[in-house]
Amino acid sequence: MLDECKALANETRLRILEWLKQPQTHFPGRAADTTELGVCAGLIQQKAGASASTISAHLAILQRAGFLTATRRGQWMYYRRDEARIREFTALLHSRL
Repeated sequence: MLDECKALANETRLRILEWLKQPQTHFPGRAADTTELGVCAGLIQQKAGASASTISAHLAILQRAGFLTATRRGQWMYYRRDEARIREFTALLHSRL
């Protein structure tokens, strides 16, 4: 549970999770991609206004914590929220606090 809390202790990572909750709203014009695969890391990078390596590190932390799943399509990585895992974590957090 500590790793999950650490993953959430960063404003950029929280924003990424927020954006991926409603990808059609935060990444307009990409509805087909976001529905099937998730959101391309490059689009997340552009929206965040950070370097590719910084966003890659943030996405890896969120993925290791179990909040994101990743799909490779060619040279691109697509990310989406793991809603079941997020619900599981919030329930566990609620039960412990």
